[in-house]
Amino acid sequence: MPMKLIVQKYGGTSVGTVERIKAVAARIKRYVENGYAVVVVVSAMGKTTDQLIDLAKQITRNPNKREMDMLLSTGEQVSIALLAMALHEIGINAISYTGSQVKVITDGNFSNARIQSIATDRIQKSLEENKVVIVAGFQGIDQEENITTLGRGGSDTSAVALATVLGTRDCEIYTDVDGVFTADPRIVPGTKKLKEISYEEMLELARLGAGVLHSRSVEFAKKYNIRLHVRSSFNDNEGTIVMPREEMMEKFVISGVTSKDDEAKITIRDIPDRPGVASLLFGELGKQKVYVNMIVQSTGKDGKASISFTVLKNDLDKALKICESLKEKLGASGIDYKENIAIVSAVGVGMLSSWGVAGRMFDVLSKHNINIEMISTSEIGISCVIDAMYTELAVKAIHKEFIESNE
Repeated sequence: MPMKLIVQKYGGTSVGTVERIKAVAARIKRYVENGYAVVVVVSAMGKTTDQLIDLAKQITRNPNKREMDMLLSTGEQVSIALLAMALHEIGINAISYTGSQVKVITDGNFSNARIQSIATDRIQKSLEENKVVIVAGFQGIDQEENITTLGRGGSDTSAVALATVLGTRDCEIYTDVDGVFTADPRIVPGTKKLKEISYEEMLELARLGAGVLHSRSVEFAKKYNIRLHVRSSFNDNEGTIVMPREEMMEKFVISGVTSKDDEAKITIRDIPDRPGVASLLFGELGKQKVYVNMIVQSTGKDGKASISFTVLKNDLDKALKICESLKEKLGASGIDYKENIAIVSAVGVGMLSSWGVAGRMFDVLSKHNINIEMISTSEIGISCVIDAMYTELAVKAIHKEFIESNE
């Protein structure tokens, strides 16, 4: 087996057409000719996953999650086979595998499974035969051999997990942008590409809506010290290196501004302010595998509390049913929800050594008459829930305040 091993992941836009698949094959060929052993992870072509979801929703509003995983996993099977054929056509020996064929073992949490182990024997054997190994991202199997998927962006996680078990520090994530930017270039024209970013910042940005990397892939990379090189498959430009914080040359107060609109807000009103209320509510939500992000509790003079929290829109119906079932036990007077919200966030390791960042962010939103409905903070991030209609305005204003003003 060649000395140098690299794992590459190509996203849906990178393999979105036959022409793009041929271009990816040509890029892989250059690596092989330079002495690399290459393991490739690919996503489904273009909008395939969205199209499959639409098909399911034409049949039922709440499709069975096991059957959804069975359906969605077919998208990657198409792209791995086509890429293998494209490599064969230009003289490169290659073989494609589904997640089940290389035994990507996950838990049984359909649609959002977590990788538990990956068998490397089949991959290693193919590498020893000087083959490029192409693995379907986003998917695996549970202990009962049910097909599972890792959630949106799960191909990133597949790639980093493979780099980890195969013992290489090098993992390239190819997408349709040149790297990690200070904001979404489609929203903010004056964004800057970052040469480097810490695991912590990338993890926070991914969790808060930046679509460049999947958050679990960054967790994997941080835990096992995998270097992530985020770059474009449409050119040969250098991208952004995701690395340990200690190795970074520059630490900006704010490295990125992001937004997400995939959550909804639920408010439970007039709950008696007593011990055990939050435990009962969020304990049951946790048991039912409902992901809760932001939580705010406020208590009035009358001893009544209101609890607001955000959940994924896909889980909204389920969460509301749980809240309704607990309404009497909680002693609540009512339950409200709001779907047209967005979460805007500012992230940067420089916050650790700066002060007044939150005040500046809130002041910017206030000057643009944007009401803040909820606030959440971490060591390196500040997030605000706002009305979705102000998302673009808020992102542009925060970016101008912290990033463009420092140029």
